[in-house]
Amino acid sequence: MKIRGLLIAVATLAVLGGLLWWSNRAEKAKEGQPAKDAPPKVVQIPEDQIRQIEIARKDGEPTVIRKNASNKWEMAAPKPLGVDQEAANSVASALASLSSDRLIEEKAADLAQYGLTAPAVVVSVAKKDGKTEKLLLGDDTPTGGGVFAKLDADPRIFTIATYNKSSLDKTWKDLRDKRLLTFDSDKLVRVELSAKTQGLEFGKNNQNEWQIVKPRPLRADSFQIEEIVRKLKDAKMDTSISDEDAKKAVAAFGGAKLIATAKATDANGTQQIEIRKDKDNNYYARSSAIEGTHKVGSDLGDGLDKGLDDFRNKKLFDFGFSDPTKVEINRGGKVVSYQKSADKWMAGQKQMDSASVQALIDKLRDLASIKFLETGFTTPEFEATVTSNDGKRVEKASISKAGNSYFAKRENEPAVYELDGKIVEELEKAASDVKEFQQQPKDDKKK
Repeated sequence: MKIRGLLIAVATLAVLGGLLWWSNRAEKAKEGQPAKDAPPKVVQIPEDQIRQIEIARKDGEPTVIRKNASNKWEMAAPKPLGVDQEAANSVASALASLSSDRLIEEKAADLAQYGLTAPAVVVSVAKKDGKTEKLLLGDDTPTGGGVFAKLDADPRIFTIATYNKSSLDKTWKDLRDKRLLTFDSDKLVRVELSAKTQGLEFGKNNQNEWQIVKPRPLRADSFQIEEIVRKLKDAKMDTSISDEDAKKAVAAFGGAKLIATAKATDANGTQQIEIRKDKDNNYYARSSAIEGTHKVGSDLGDGLDKGLDDFRNKKLFDFGFSDPTKVEINRGGKVVSYQKSADKWMAGQKQMDSASVQALIDKLRDLASIKFLETGFTTPEFEATVTSNDGKRVEKASISKAGNSYFAKRENEPAVYELDGKIVEELEKAASDVKEFQQQPKDDKKK
């Protein structure tokens, strides 16, 4: 029994000791201080102190990126190029606080056994104070998962995780700006597209909404234009292809069919991209923003291969999900007007049933063109005027019928919209079904 009690006491003390150790370690971490047994840092350089990074690989040419006067990364070697800012910042972040897995030797006599005499990668960091630190990355550890590393001016040898080496071992292809177009989408003022034998131009109106400018002023589907902008913005080169494949792309581009040419204009000027497709349905691009011919995905090629009607606003009314404050309906000369007052719909002095008015509004919202025409509209049989956006937007549209087909026009616009007959019939029924508000009897309320 005494032995058993002693064992329990020892176990209890071990648990308490472990808890105390963990508590102290957590407390130190909480205070921003490393735990006593934490692996030492290989290098610590505040990111705002890093001015230049050179990555020299044993089997390739050095890559040098540096901060310019605007505090943006630019490439100095092997040739001047734009830099992927996110990728460059990731390298700087890795250098800012690089932890070791283990300290191998305090003072190594033989660097060759760690692959550090002729390192696989040497990362040199020039700091704001003019000083330079050099990180050497050598062989992989025998057990895998790690790499031997040391600072050039530090006698200690460390191991770091393989993923840390991967975050630093970058070539110029990894760090270059891979975008085919570098415009600022937030400051874009004009987009031009030549496809399907049509030349189109889109611009912003006073409400900062996209409109079709050419071939003539027309309402635009802003979502479709924003999709074009997104595809152009996301278009990137594939830097993993071989030099041989790059040469093949140049040759293929010359013999491929022109699919589309797009131009994007922001505050800094206009950039252009040309898309072609070969007989094997491969797409290639050339851009005015960067040199070379680049193979691109079908998503970009198909996305630009569109005509005028693809970008036109098919909705008859623009109020969308903005709740109208006034709706006026003219059916065969009989006019009725519904006005929003607080949370009630009124027709003159009469309170109307809100659900039935809302059903009418929903049907007006659903009106959309199934085809754009130049002619076909005759004498209007149904007219609707909708006021929305706190009275700032007033839209009027008229609907006519010829045979079994329905046609519509917006006020002051020449375009003719062919409408789905079923939707128009549902609209007319909703207009007929608008009714006065009926006070529910008190007995019904109790039920």
